[in-house]
Amino acid sequence: MVTSVDIAGVPADRIRITPSPLAELAAVLHVLAEPHQHPDTAAAVATMAAALPAELAPDLEEFGLLWQSGRADFLFPPDPRPTLREELDDVDRLDDERWVAAALAAHRAVSPAPRTWSPLRDPIVRQRALAAARARGPRQAAWAERVLADPAAERERVRRFLLACESAFFGTVWQRVRPALAEEADRRRFDLTREGIGALGRISHAIRVDTERGVLTIDKLQDQTADGRGGGMTLIPSAYGAPHMTVVYAAGWLPVLQYPAPRWDRRPVLRVDELDARLTALAHPLRLRFCRTLARGPHTTGELADFWRVTPPEVSRHLAVLKAAGLLISARRGRYVTYRLDMEACTGLGQQLVDVLGR
Repeated sequence: MVTSVDIAGVPADRIRITPSPLAELAAVLHVLAEPHQHPDTAAAVATMAAALPAELAPDLEEFGLLWQSGRADFLFPPDPRPTLREELDDVDRLDDERWVAAALAAHRAVSPAPRTWSPLRDPIVRQRALAAARARGPRQAAWAERVLADPAAERERVRRFLLACESAFFGTVWQRVRPALAEEADRRRFDLTREGIGALGRISHAIRVDTERGVLTIDKLQDQTADGRGGGMTLIPSAYGAPHMTVVYAAGWLPVLQYPAPRWDRRPVLRVDELDARLTALAHPLRLRFCRTLARGPHTTGELADFWRVTPPEVSRHLAVLKAAGLLISARRGRYVTYRLDMEACTGLGQQLVDVLGR
């Protein structure tokens, strides 16, 4: 399950890597809207946002369609500017149809709006958009209706709210994180210029690059494609975006990727295929028994065979599956190879798993 971006033949200067105040504010607002997804940063962000004037609290909930389960494409500038106000000026240049389509499609996180998706012109699409908004709550549903009735007024309200966030708390946040994000972007641009697109694969384990085909693949929930061969693509490092790799891939928009900057997210990253391999490895009852034994210390193949009364070849086959899934650490002691469980890898899957294995 990946999102693929075709950048075949795109010169390095059309692959933009730069911080964006608007995209970072969207990441912060997403943490506020979905704190359970962000246990490492939710408390700090909530403390910062407490400076937001009380009269704007309803807006924070009302505009949640823009950044809650998904995020509106216009929150990720394809050509980031130094200031939030400049980026909002660029958003203002979008016509109402494009802005409204992006706004009301944002929460449809697993399925991008097609290019012809127009709630302003198509009554069937309008009803679908309103039905989806109602599922998010009455306040969001009411806002969706106002967006469709008077797009210009609601666009201005959203702009004022985002600027109010900057004045209340985000301006300070941005000044604090911007230098490190700029340094991250400079380093990635240098590597890109020197090594080509293959260097983009070092940004995150969740990114793979096929240098022969010129395709960037990002590990995501859904299989999607984007075409960057015309205008290139933009990569935006984020301090508050973890663990998300947020991708703009809808037709008609330049591809944009917001990725967690390593300085703020040092957790090991697993791709979906790697997670599937680990869960599959642990799903076998005999392999799970081996894991419980190996959690207590290193053992050889012969020791496991004797303890569990199975043949050494059978043990070897199961150990190979666990090793390929990244769950074992091996070491040689003379003629013998010992295996032990990688507790750090297991902890990444969940503390309850570790507790069961160590019981």
